[in-house]
Amino acid sequence: MKIGIYGGTFNPIHTGHMHAAVQAIDTLGLDKLLMIPDRIAPHKQIPSGSPSPEQRLEMLRIAVEGYEKIQVSDMELKREGKSYTYLTVEALREEYPDAEIFLLMGTDMFLSFHTWMNPDRITAQATLAVMYRGEKGEEAKIEARKQEMEAAGVKVALIKNDTINISSTQLRRLIAFRCAGEFLPAGVGDYIREKGLYDSAADWRDLPMEALEPIVIRLLNPNRVAHVLGCRDTAVELAKHWGAEVDDAARAGILHDITKALDGPLQLTLCREYGTILDGFGYKYPKTLHALTGSLVAERIFGEDEAVVSAICHHTTGKADMTLLEKIIYVADYMEPCRNFPGVEELRALAFSDITAALKLGLEMTLRHLANLGDEVSPASQAALEFLNS
Repeated sequence: MKIGIYGGTFNPIHTGHMHAAVQAIDTLGLDKLLMIPDRIAPHKQIPSGSPSPEQRLEMLRIAVEGYEKIQVSDMELKREGKSYTYLTVEALREEYPDAEIFLLMGTDMFLSFHTWMNPDRITAQATLAVMYRGEKGEEAKIEARKQEMEAAGVKVALIKNDTINISSTQLRRLIAFRCAGEFLPAGVGDYIREKGLYDSAADWRDLPMEALEPIVIRLLNPNRVAHVLGCRDTAVELAKHWGAEVDDAARAGILHDITKALDGPLQLTLCREYGTILDGFGYKYPKTLHALTGSLVAERIFGEDEAVVSAICHHTTGKADMTLLEKIIYVADYMEPCRNFPGVEELRALAFSDITAALKLGLEMTLRHLANLGDEVSPASQAALEFLNS
């Protein structure tokens, strides 16, 4: 008998997990695949506010319904302390003494396998089955480590996995933005909504700034937080200086990158789920869509008014005939304290003497930068400069 072990937090289980499970079964010829949610992950911390282990287990059980060769095990949830894989592998070896056991893992886990607790006890009982996507440089790294480990007597199997590229972290963001449907196995989305998990039932409309800030920070990539807070504070300073609505500037500033953590394909997913029709530039350069998708989320999820929504929408490209708030958010994003590039000090000085001139300088610097890279310029940026030069 060939038995596969597929462990993880499954927080939540998604279609990428299920696709990988099926591909592993087919590639390795497994008779059974055990999907095992952990209680306490040794290598990462489960975010606060996550569902209980029992709820993660129930979502997994819902997801595997109808898959004949996939079973769910709660063995790690029953065990106290951290969910160390070597204990799971050894327990399954006792239960299936004659089986060939395969431990499924991704590229990152394989390359860091030497840091696991008692890796030798794992490899004494199981073949490491590495699922990889074939991304640039990935296959060479895996092959080199495979040869190294096989020379030491470790059994390694490689599975080229064309899995759906979605992480549980990204999925939690999509659930909060109400656009995760295509990534949730049948029945799992209903369970999440019924239990109000992952902010699926949260009401974030019209929150005061002190309540809005921690929610936004939670939805950002950690390396983006300082920039966003800096943009918010700079926007407030500019609003006070130029007589714009300060609260609107603060709200647009803190929400301007709310969807920045989503990659290009997920930007397109959000637009599709929201029924937004894109122009050709957006389809061609989906990574530039975070201003548009951020404005959609600001309006639909956070209930922001038209002025704030429009300022977020145009904060990267600008547009013809911008309002004062739109100019402030564009310039604040460009010059906040974390920014460090040639010309930023000139822009900072100009922002408090002539906000329109600062906007124009920012647009000109952007166009020069894109020209140096050989990249296409957004039609909106071209229109903005043409308007300013007219």
